[in-house]
Amino acid sequence: MKILLYFENEELIKMSGVGRAFEHQKRALTSAGIEYTIDPWDTTYDILHINTYGTNSDRIIRNARKMGKPVIYHAHSTEEDFRNSYIFSNLIAPIVKEWLVSLYTKADVLITPTPYSKKILEGYGIQLPIYAVSNGVDLDRFARNEEKIKAFRRYFGLKEDDKVVIGVGLLFQRKGLPDFVEVARRMPEYKFIWFGDTNKMVIPHEISYIVEHHPDNVLFPGYVKGPIIEGAYSDALAFFFPSYEETEGIVVLEALGSRCQTVVRDIGAFDPWLQDGVNCYKGTTNDDFVRILQGIADGSLPDTTEEGYKTAEERSIDRVGQQLKAIYTSLLQQKEK
Repeated sequence: MKILLYFENEELIKMSGVGRAFEHQKRALTSAGIEYTIDPWDTTYDILHINTYGTNSDRIIRNARKMGKPVIYHAHSTEEDFRNSYIFSNLIAPIVKEWLVSLYTKADVLITPTPYSKKILEGYGIQLPIYAVSNGVDLDRFARNEEKIKAFRRYFGLKEDDKVVIGVGLLFQRKGLPDFVEVARRMPEYKFIWFGDTNKMVIPHEISYIVEHHPDNVLFPGYVKGPIIEGAYSDALAFFFPSYEETEGIVVLEALGSRCQTVVRDIGAFDPWLQDGVNCYKGTTNDDFVRILQGIADGSLPDTTEEGYKTAEERSIDRVGQQLKAIYTSLLQQKEK
């Protein structure tokens, strides 16, 4: 079989979770021995697997239909995770939902990262088959590496006794950025680093203000990739991700795969695969997060990193490849019938 993986406007959103998910799909298909193309003009494919939501994506679907090709839509986005992101996002969120539903329902099958996002899509009235398949994590990339740790600490000029809490994500209110900074304000003895960037023209003023005016123990280095951030995951005291809404959160998988102590908000996207006190710690309020991070720092809370790593193993690139292969095979068999 041959799959057309389509990703519209890749350069604009390649730094997002959707961009990383697309890269993971390519690696997953390779690991499963599945041929693929990313060229929309290549008509020799058997299944269209589409990841994006623009007008070209709609056109690619129509072309696939004309050729009788099955269509899979990868439902990375929902109305819920569009809210509290860009300027005016809450105002136009209902329109975005209508657009997403109109696109998703043109497919034969939907794939979405978690049982939680599957439930949301079903709540939209979508009656297509929906499969929950993780976006996956590259365990080799995030294996502990002392040279990467040295690169991270050297990049930020960290002292030997500096303890660091990291967060990773776009500069969105939805990601819990204000809470990350407030918790840092209450824990001045630790350094807090938030990796990620967003065009300042499209984020609300209150988020821009936080990025420009924050406690001295908070750093915003922007988008950083490669050995620096990989070393950060391995070296950090904790990965702190107080997001209010996700479909999965690839950065959480990266933290788990790095054996980094992981602290998240108790939200639907992390249920049931993340369990408080087992493979991570969950909180609801900033008081919770301060207490948890202090407990991790002073050793009064048990370490959950090994169980966290097992969770990441269950979502490895290779396993995702086998799951995608099973879905593709089933879809082609149905077409033949």
